[in-house]
Parts: sequence; C-alpha cells; structure tokens
Amino acid sequence: MYITFNELRKIKHSLPTGSVKRIAEELNTDEQSVRNYFGAMKYNNEGEIVGKHIQPGPDGGIVNLEDTTILDLARKILEEANIQV
Repeated sequence: MYITFNELRKIKHSLPTGSVKRIAEELNTDEQSVRNYFGAMKYNNEGEIVGKHIQPGPDGGIVNLEDTTILDLARKILEEANIQV
C-alpha cells in the first residue's frame, strides 16, 4: 500500500492517548515498533520494523507499506473514537 509520509504521521497524531500502547498489546509487539511504523526512527535494541520503504516526493515522500496491520488497527481506533482524518 502506498501512502504519503505526512498522511501516515497525521493518522498517528490523530490517535487518542494510549492508542500506541493498545496497538502494541493487540499485536503482541513493543510500542517503539508501532512508533517506528508511523515515522519514528529510533532503532536501538527493539522496535525495528520491516517492510516499510520511503521514496522522496511530495508530502514528506511516498511510503510503501508491505504490511498494513498497524495502519488498519489505527484506522479502526479512529473510527471507534469518531475521529476524522
């Protein structure tokens, strides 16, 4: 799936407080991996993601997400909270 980097960040910043933790728990991963998915770049010990490629371009570049599980769950949380992005 292709999405602009700015769109991806907008989704992350629109999430209600505690959503990163919820996503991490539901997917049995760590919170830093979820943050990295949405554009953070902290890859110390944990939190590295695979399957995300960013190409230069408008709106921060184009992101190719091979796995949309985190994005799908984030959109579900936004829908539950009645938040339009």
